[in-house]
Amino acid sequence: MSILSGPGAGLVTRTGITPGDVVVRAGRSTLRFDRRAVVTTAILVVLVLAMIAVSLMVGEYRVGPGALWDTLTGHPRRRLDRFFVLDRRLPRVLVAVGVGAGLAAAGAIFQRLYHNPLASPDVIGFTNGASLGAVFVLLTLGGTLSTAALGAAVGALGTFAIIGVLTVLGGLRGARLVLVGIALEAIFTAATYYVLSQAYLPSAAVANAWLIGSLSGRGWGQVAIVAVGLALVGPLIAVLNRSFHALDLGDTVATTLGVRGGRARLGLMLGATVLVGLSVSAAGPIAFIALAAPHLARGITRTPGAGIFAAACTGALLLGISDLVAEHAFPAPVPVGVVTVSIGGVFLLWLLVREGLRHRV
Repeated sequence: MSILSGPGAGLVTRTGITPGDVVVRAGRSTLRFDRRAVVTTAILVVLVLAMIAVSLMVGEYRVGPGALWDTLTGHPRRRLDRFFVLDRRLPRVLVAVGVGAGLAAAGAIFQRLYHNPLASPDVIGFTNGASLGAVFVLLTLGGTLSTAALGAAVGALGTFAIIGVLTVLGGLRGARLVLVGIALEAIFTAATYYVLSQAYLPSAAVANAWLIGSLSGRGWGQVAIVAVGLALVGPLIAVLNRSFHALDLGDTVATTLGVRGGRARLGLMLGATVLVGLSVSAAGPIAFIALAAPHLARGITRTPGAGIFAAACTGALLLGISDLVAEHAFPAPVPVGVVTVSIGGVFLLWLLVREGLRHRV
């Protein structure tokens, strides 16, 4: 037995726990972690920080590591260092990290709750509902990108209400959930195109470019939206995350373990929905991060129930790298949504083939 003492907590490995498990005890609460998952998640955090540093240094105006450190610590060597690092690149990469983390966390929650590898916000209609709400605010109500956050949240919550009602009435699970999501996606997309067709042409062009999913021109206003959303929803998800293992065993067993299945599911879905709405409002409907990141996190950690935090780190890293590719790998910069759709399309085909082969076996 090894013990790491600390104020009010202990870190122990015990007999009866597999050698790869780490148990954290805080008061009456006991949390068990897979050692590989803890290590790989820590590595993911380091990679995210490295990706942020690279994003701040590269570009037409290059900033060296020393100049970057001086700028971040408040002593820029040149005025242009401060402009490019703090005013241009830092808000963009922070939005990428926040949006990637939010979408991936939402995808992990949906996939775990519905026990469906395809149950992600952009497949079952949540992203399209949020996009419709944001576009309606932008073009019909004459709002700004900041006020579009409210429209995106309302659109995502409306989709949440529809899915919730259909789940209660029809017991949506498995393939039926995906089919209903595809139907909702088609309806919301049609409504979005109708709003675009009725709008003033220059405004419609701006909104249409936004619908591709882009981080270009993102500033501290979008950083604030994403940060506030994560700060408000993160603690709720962290508290309810412990209910997943009980929910996996069914509502009856969960109730005997002291977990109210209905409330836990509602809270988790509501938190995921808010994350989707805020992410869409900040960067547009960036596709496939929510679908791919949880699968990649499970593959990296080799844990079937890889934690939401591991998925969030994977999503942040994936979107950050995709934005670097979109910004620097082409003759002219392209929206990051183009890169994520290209990667996601290949990933989705691979996922469908893998699931088909698994069911055949």
